[in-house]
Amino acid sequence: MLNRLRRGLVLHAPELLRFPARLMPFALQQALMERLLHLVFKEALADGDFAFLEEKWLKIAISDLGLGWFISYQGEQLLIAPQAPRVDVTFAASLNDLILIAGRKEDPDSLFFQRRLRIEGDTELGLELKNLLDSIDLDLLPGLLKRALCDLATFVQGGLQPASAA
Repeated sequence: MLNRLRRGLVLHAPELLRFPARLMPFALQQALMERLLHLVFKEALADGDFAFLEEKWLKIAISDLGLGWFISYQGEQLLIAPQAPRVDVTFAASLNDLILIAGRKEDPDSLFFQRRLRIEGDTELGLELKNLLDSIDLDLLPGLLKRALCDLATFVQGGLQPASAA
């Protein structure tokens, strides 16, 4: 019974979240994204590891929510914008797949070859970004954030299992 409930929540979460997510003002999305990216990439930003994104634009899209953000690197900071003059590379996936990637429950390469993660545009830039994401050490995240991310990814992973395996 609980497994069926979890599966239902995981499978239907994107459709339940789509409308409220689209109503959220961009300024609030931007503030949340900037804070989250700063926490996750604190060390990489301090080391200048995002310099390859200078003068470039990355689009991150959550396909089943209809959300997308444009990200660049300027003045040693990540810049989040509602639009970009161009898109150099796009990363797009479903909400659940992005949660699994972030929580290290799925490998981006596997999802790419299963066509669940789309990387389009400048291949070299996309590979550099994917390698940077792979290098993030979850243990460096603040404890509460790490725990929440890992628990959410485990919940999603279990909810995506076929009913007989759950």
